[in-house]
This record gives sequence, structure tokens and C-alpha cells, in this order.
Amino acid sequence: MAQQALSVDAVEEMVDQLLADYPVTSTDAVTFRGAQFDRGLGWIHFPEGCGGLEASPSLQAAINRKLTKAGAPGADPRNVIGHGMIAPTIAVHGTEAQKEKYLRRLFTSEIIFCQLFSEPGAGSDVASLSTKAERDGDEWVLTGQKVWTTLAHLSDFGMIVARTDPDQPKHRGMTSFIVDLKAPGVEVRPLFQMTGEAEFNECFFTEVRVPDAERLGEVGNGWNVALTTLMNERVSIGGQVPGRGAGSIGQALEVYRERFGGDTSAHAMALRDRLMDLWVRTEATRLTNMRAAANRKIGTPGPEGSVAKLSHAELNQEIYELCVDLMGLDGQLYQSRYEKIRPQSTSMGTSDLPKSFLRSRANSLEGGTSEVMRNILGERVLGLPGEPRVDKDLAWKDVPRS
Repeated sequence: MAQQALSVDAVEEMVDQLLADYPVTSTDAVTFRGAQFDRGLGWIHFPEGCGGLEASPSLQAAINRKLTKAGAPGADPRNVIGHGMIAPTIAVHGTEAQKEKYLRRLFTSEIIFCQLFSEPGAGSDVASLSTKAERDGDEWVLTGQKVWTTLAHLSDFGMIVARTDPDQPKHRGMTSFIVDLKAPGVEVRPLFQMTGEAEFNECFFTEVRVPDAERLGEVGNGWNVALTTLMNERVSIGGQVPGRGAGSIGQALEVYRERFGGDTSAHAMALRDRLMDLWVRTEATRLTNMRAAANRKIGTPGPEGSVAKLSHAELNQEIYELCVDLMGLDGQLYQSRYEKIRPQSTSMGTSDLPKSFLRSRANSLEGGTSEVMRNILGERVLGLPGEPRVDKDLAWKDVPRS
């Protein structure tokens, strides 16, 4: 798919015209973001009519900077999954009817999406999933359970992968669907974390009827559809490019200055060494992500998303460990009191450092474990031999399960 050769100046002129036609002070968020989508300034690397202009994805940063400076409404934090993972998947694998039905409303956040992959017996090995979908005329009957579904309690729809042919090997017998989470037979239950919040949920599907028109991709091609989502998830989690010294490392710098500014004791110097090591590694990761973002093409991202995701997870955990150490005994106090709530967004990077420390424990699990990321990098980047897969060619129904 050829990209348009648009310049930054040309794109900024388009943004200026958008702002002139839809003043941010008098235009509601849905109307403004709908107009942004219609002009191809939503996801500029997407095809025309899908919120883009088939232009270089690097131009999106220029658009977002100008809109942010003007005070334009940004993305709804409830729809982080929909924007970062589901929209690119629909753009690649969806039918024209699905693109028309979902992408614009997804961009404006008139509808909220979640991702339904992991199961109690299929976490890191998603392809071993057992949720089934059986064909019944022009519909599929969906039965099973999904777990660790971020913000499902806020979502209208979810992208789900289900077993449609148990006689095929596990990677070849799956199909992807868009499922209405308000449909009869769907139940969403909270999973409370040690922060007290329930960002995650477990979802039960009891003979839920899904029209074949909501099938995403070909029957049996669910693994390739899921890969598109998973790679975009890893890019979304790890591939964001904050400003220099921003984010969690900025919080660590701030608490160090507050507690140890001017202190030249051996303890303070040891903590400063840890801080500087993390700052350098964070900056190296940030610059790597900038190059990866500039080179990323339309479609399924490459393994650079796994590099970024692995680096982000481990750095974030180490940084918040340092923050708690810098706080001394105050780091043992949790201001939010573990109140059990179902939040309106993910809680990564809050100003409550002990809470952020607890939340960061999930970074090395969500979006694919760090062990899985290392396997991907070893096999796809370094060319190392893959781990033995004795069930690769077995029918899914014949694979032993606990």
C-alpha cells in the first residue's frame, strides 16, 4: 500500500483549517474528533475513509502536537485498548462494512472496545485457548471464559478469539469476532488488584449469538488477526515516546531532588548512581522508540514492539522501586487506602508513587510476559532456534491439558 508523500507543513495547514472550521472552545469532543477523522487526521497512516490519508505514520506526532497546543479534545482514556490495538486490527482485517461501522465511532469514543484473548488456561500461550464458537446458520454460538480483560466493565464491544475447529492444530483452528458485550449471555465480573482497583475483569460467555457479519477475518485465520492485535498492543504499551526526562523517570528525579537535594552522603550518592543508570537506560529506550515509530509501516508491526514492551516493563518496575526507596518509610504508606473501585481508565503512572509501584508489578505480565518477549526477540531478531513445540502439528483436541 503506497503512502502519500505529505509534508509536515501540508499536514499542519490541514490542522489549522480543522481548528478554524471547528473552534475548540465551541465544539464538543465527539463533533471535533469526528471532523478530525473525516479529514484523515485521526490515524494518518490508515487508508482514506478510515481516518487516514495513507501517509507516513511519523506525521501523526506533528498533528497531535498542534492539536494539543490548541486545546483540542484528545483521546478518551477509557478507549486506550480500542485506539491502540483494535482500530489497527479492524483497518487491516476488517470488511468495508466493519470499517465503516466501527472505526469512526471508535475514534470519537462513542463506542469503547476491549480485547478478549487470555483465558484461565491460556495466558502466555494464547493459541491454546478453549473458548469455542460453533456455526449456526448465519450466526456463531460463543461459549467460554476470558480473563484479565482490561476495562471490559466500560466497554461496549470486544474483539474475541475463539476455537472454531478443534480438529486443527491450535494455531489454525481459531477465528476472530467482534462481540457485543451487552448481548444476552455475556457477564463481566471484576478482578481486584493489590492496588484495590479492578482495571481487569473476567468475562463469561454462555451461548452468546454473534452474527457472521461480525467475524473479523477468514474462518480459521484468527491467529493472524490476533498477532496484529498483540503486536500493536506491545507497541502501544512500550512504544510511546515521552519527552526527555518525562514519565516515571521524571517522577524519580523529582523525589530525589526533594529528599536528597544537596546531600553528599554515601547513601545519597549510591541512590544517585541508581537514578543516573536508570535515566541513561530510559533515554536510550526513548531514542530507540523514536526510531522505531518513525520506521513503522502500515499493518502488523515488527518485533521492535516486543523490544519496547520488554524494556518499558522492566525499566518501569525498577524506577518505581527506586522511588519507594527514595521515600524511605513514607514509601510504605499507600495514600489511596486500597479502596475497591472499578476505575474509569488504567492507573499507570499516577502521582501516588507507592500505588504506581504496586501497579508496575503487572507491567511484566500484561501484553505478553517478559519471558514471551525474550522468546520472540531470540527467535525473530537474533535467529536463535525456537523452543521445542511438541504440540505444533497435533489437533487441538488431542493436546493434553491440565
